Amino acid sequence: MSRLPLDGIRITDFTWAWAGPYATLLLAFMGAEVIKIETNKRPDHARLRALATGPGAKDPDLSPIFNDLNLNKVAITLDLTQPKAVALAKRLVSISDVVAENFRPRVMDRLGLGYNALKEVKPDIVMLSSSSVGAVGPESKYAGYAPIFAAHGGLAHLTGYPETRPVPLMGSSDLRSAATTAFAILIALYHRARTGEGQRIDLSSVETISVLIGDALLDYIMNGRVPIRKGNRDEIMAPHNCYPCQGEDKWVSIAIATEEEWQSFCDVMGNPPWIRDEKFSDAYRRWQNQEELDRLIGDWTINYTHHEVTERLQQAGVAAIPSFDGTELFQDPHLKERGFATEVTHPKIGKRIVLAPPWKFSDTPAQISRRGPLLGEHNEYVFGDLLGIPKAEIAQMEEEGVFY
Repeated sequence: MSRLPLDGIRITDFTWAWAGPYATLLLAFMGAEVIKIETNKRPDHARLRALATGPGAKDPDLSPIFNDLNLNKVAITLDLTQPKAVALAKRLVSISDVVAENFRPRVMDRLGLGYNALKEVKPDIVMLSSSSVGAVGPESKYAGYAPIFAAHGGLAHLTGYPETRPVPLMGSSDLRSAATTAFAILIALYHRARTGEGQRIDLSSVETISVLIGDALLDYIMNGRVPIRKGNRDEIMAPHNCYPCQGEDKWVSIAIATEEEWQSFCDVMGNPPWIRDEKFSDAYRRWQNQEELDRLIGDWTINYTHHEVTERLQQAGVAAIPSFDGTELFQDPHLKERGFATEVTHPKIGKRIVLAPPWKFSDTPAQISRRGPLLGEHNEYVFGDLLGIPKAEIAQMEEEGVFY
């Protein structure tokens, strides 16, 4: 197998929760060695979400969320309130290419691990600092999680139905921030490869959301209009919605962009009399009469399963797909053939299904080479093998609580 794109790149990873770990996961899929720094004093709260009850439910190694977000990584523990632990973290940075962290601004400085301090031990280091609203500005001290990113970024206001409150967006906001984070790190590494210069990246998760609603922002700037929530509907296309099908809570998503697609759609439905109504004679009129249009389409789709509707419409060149629930997603034959999910074996959980890397490189295929790490599992490898610390010294520091 060819070398992976990021073979030889080492990342010292201070990130926690969701956005940071998913960003470093994407880089680990591409071959980077990611060393996750944790502590028993304040575990990554993703470790505490075991989604289970009973004996062992509070075991920090059992969380499915944590284990999904930290595939391909090694994990160490350091109590960064201790000077010896900070010194070890700096030694690790000195042999790394990237440092990633997503604490509130100035936390790393207080620990003695800010960008200026790390540049002294590794002048060309790339340091990614991701926070809710960035390190500069009057609100830079604000705390924030995924729903805050979406609310502050303007996306939550656009999500939902006109007659209801904005819908808070949860983990998807973290993942959008994470994808931008991974991209920014890759660009900084490319810049370093060309110039030999490292740099610090100040990433605002809120701004990674705002860039997704450029059309709404432009509408306000140019026309003074404040966009409203419109559910599943589009600014131009109609029909554009989810429609009920046979079965409990089964839906099909349909979107039609052209007159040719509309005519094909009508043919599949058997050209019912209502399609000749003047209200549906062109795209603009259909858009103006979406309430009635959606009701009439739903009266047709409800007679079939969502797979039947999809098959008939796709054969006619109309965009349609079932709205999958979790079970259907993992049973979908197309996703199975593409290797959408794979199986790993965890020493405490056993065999479990995880999502595979989302890209298919022809020459350097991303891969899952390691299951999620146990808390502090790789202390011996990192401190002994990588940093060359004698076993007796490691044992002494362990007694002192440096690795707690």
